[in-house]
Amino acid sequence: MNEQNILIVRCGEVALKGMNKPYFERMLVDRIRKNLKSYKGVDVKRHEGLIFIRAEKDLDIEGIIKETAKVFGVASISKAVESESELNAIGSAAVEYMMDLIEKRGIKSFKVEAKRADKNFPVKSPEIGRIIGAKVLIGCKVLNVDVHNPDVLLHVDVRHDRTYIYEGKVAGFGGLPLGTNGKGLVLLSGGIDSPVAAWMMAKRGMLIEAMHFHSYPYTSPRAQEKVEDLARILASYCGRFKMHVINLLPIQEQIVEHCPEEETTILVRRFMMRIAERIAKDNDCMMLITGENLGQVASQTAEALVVTDASVKLPVMRPLIAMDKVDIMDKAKEIGTYETSILPYEDCCTVFLPKHPTTKPRLERILESESKLDCQALIEAAVSSQEIIDIKVE
Repeated sequence: MNEQNILIVRCGEVALKGMNKPYFERMLVDRIRKNLKSYKGVDVKRHEGLIFIRAEKDLDIEGIIKETAKVFGVASISKAVESESELNAIGSAAVEYMMDLIEKRGIKSFKVEAKRADKNFPVKSPEIGRIIGAKVLIGCKVLNVDVHNPDVLLHVDVRHDRTYIYEGKVAGFGGLPLGTNGKGLVLLSGGIDSPVAAWMMAKRGMLIEAMHFHSYPYTSPRAQEKVEDLARILASYCGRFKMHVINLLPIQEQIVEHCPEEETTILVRRFMMRIAERIAKDNDCMMLITGENLGQVASQTAEALVVTDASVKLPVMRPLIAMDKVDIMDKAKEIGTYETSILPYEDCCTVFLPKHPTTKPRLERILESESKLDCQALIEAAVSSQEIIDIKVE
């Protein structure tokens, strides 16, 4: 057997990038290396359209697989052994590999699936499968061939200089490597939706920064700590980023004092977007990202979203816009944010909540209400008072 652990990492959408494929692959290798930087004795390299991770035997290979699977752009990972690209050597390695599985799992049946990536190899794929299958049958007397429902589907990948033998694949999230699609600013609350929205945009290769609003002392420090916890979970996928924190209470108090109660929600939302746009432009973010979902609450009706968007010039990305709530919750559970998101701490959106918020706001009326406020001064005061928190991968 190999003296190293070998992982084969397959690119998903990256493989379809044509002439830009080498750039995306280099970015992907760089991201895998960053995720594995805590492991000493790990080597990550591109070779023949695949990425290979070689790790010393005493390292936690399952931990390495888990961290690699978090990297956006990774489609799947397989733990493999290698041999020379010569039939007898391949057969010996396959027998040893299967003997190890018999000892560990008590398997009884198998099937060989061969792939000849090196078209100069003198034997074609179906024949490779038959030859290696015969060698395994001779070397592992307890095994039978089962082409329909085998205990193990043994893959034999024949390449120019080496052949790789493996079974099974650990699924990654796919997508594109971080940093290949600019940077966006996500409005991050303590709810279920916005962390999922941030994750989904990062999966498309976008670097993120975060913007969080609170209403201290109406909202507690623990509520902000909850959002910081969510941000750290996101950082395990998205890498280190900044979170800009602003107290929205002075603006909320002005709105409550001078504007119609039913418009409070939409007016607050427009201020949040304007402040976020200022922060985004100051930090080279190309767009805003929100967790809004069509029709979920009063501020997320079609009419409300149109009025909200009219407050800013930057594009607003809403990756959850047409998803069912149950699907968003499932994704939150999958990425590990759900249990933190449902902790019962208040957020700024629940402060001064009107009894009957308008669900079909008209822009001219909202502009009339905003004319009673010194909007620019309120925005400047909020931006100048921001706290910046460095969110690191734990």
